[in-house]
Amino acid sequence: MIVFDDVKDFNSTHIFDCGQCFRWRAMEDGSWTGIAGDRLANVLFEPNSAGSENAASGKAKTSVRSGRVIITEYTGESEDKKQGLPGTYTGKNASRDYWFNYLDLGRDYGGIKRKLSRGDDVMKQAIKAGQGIRILNQDLWETIVSFIISQNNNIPRIKGCIERLADVAGEPIKVSSSFKSVIDEDKDKNRNGECKESGPSVLGLTLKSIPRPEKLAVMMEDDLAEVRLGYRAKYLIRAAQEVLERGMPRSYEEVLALTGVGPKVANCITLFGLRDMSSFPIDVWMRRVMHELYDFDEGDVKGMAQYASKHFGQLSGIAQQYLFYYIRER
Repeated sequence: MIVFDDVKDFNSTHIFDCGQCFRWRAMEDGSWTGIAGDRLANVLFEPNSAGSENAASGKAKTSVRSGRVIITEYTGESEDKKQGLPGTYTGKNASRDYWFNYLDLGRDYGGIKRKLSRGDDVMKQAIKAGQGIRILNQDLWETIVSFIISQNNNIPRIKGCIERLADVAGEPIKVSSSFKSVIDEDKDKNRNGECKESGPSVLGLTLKSIPRPEKLAVMMEDDLAEVRLGYRAKYLIRAAQEVLERGMPRSYEEVLALTGVGPKVANCITLFGLRDMSSFPIDVWMRRVMHELYDFDEGDVKGMAQYASKHFGQLSGIAQQYLFYYIRER
C-alpha cells in the first residue's frame, strides 16, 4: 500500500471521469480501480473532513481541501514480490514515484485555480464543479490509441473497444494473489458495468496492456475485426507504422500528421499524452459550453481557440477540463 498524506485539490471521480482516461472503473466505496500501462491498482481518497466525500458517488464538497491518497497496487506475483513494472521507475521507491508522477501530485492546482478564476465567474463555477481534477501523466502511445478510438464515439463504447483491443493484442498483466479477494468482493459492484468486453475480465477490465506499436504495426484489419473498431482499425495500424518509422510525436504538428488524427484528437493527445497544458481540445461539449456560457457561435471553433489562448494561456488545457466536466454535470 502506498499513502500520500496532505494531498490538496484531489477528487478521484473528477480525475477518472473527466474524459482524459478510459481504463478506470468506479467502485462502491468511492475508490477507483484501473490499469495504467501494465499496473493494476486501486486509488482511494480519504478527505481530512470526515464525511465530506460520499462513498456512493465519489463526489466531494468543495470545502474539502486535503486528505490522503491511498494506492493499493495489485501488480506482481505477491505483495512482496512485484513483477512486470514499467522500466523507467526502478529501485525501492519505484511504485511510489510512478504513482506520484501519474497522478500529478507535484503540481499546485490550488494556485492554478486561483489564477484561472480571477475575473471569470464562469470559470469559478466550473472549478467549483470539478475542483478535484488533475491531469494524469499517461503513456503517450496509450493516449494516441485511446483518442484515435474516441473519435465519433461515446465513452461506454470507447471503453469497450479499448478492453477488446487489449484482449486481442495486449500482453497479460501479472497480478498479485491478493487481487482475488477484490474480484470476489467487487465483481458485482462495478458501477461502470455497461462495457461488455469479449475476453476474460474483472471489474469491466481486461487484464492485459494496450498493445504497443510494434504489435499493431504488423497486424491486418481482419486481425482486429472482433474489436469492432470500424474504420478506426486501419487508422490504428497505420499510426503504429508511422510511429515506428518516424518515432513518437513530440509536438501538436507531429501528432496531427498521424493517420486518422484531426485537430480535436490531436489537441487531446497533445494535452494528455505530451502534457502540453496550453492545448485546448474543442469537441461538441466544449462548443456547447463556449456557446452557452461565453456567448460564442457554436461553429466558431477558431474564435474559441483564440479566446482560450488569450485568456487561459499556458493553462488552457486545465481550464478545458474544468469546463468540460462542468458542462457534462449541468
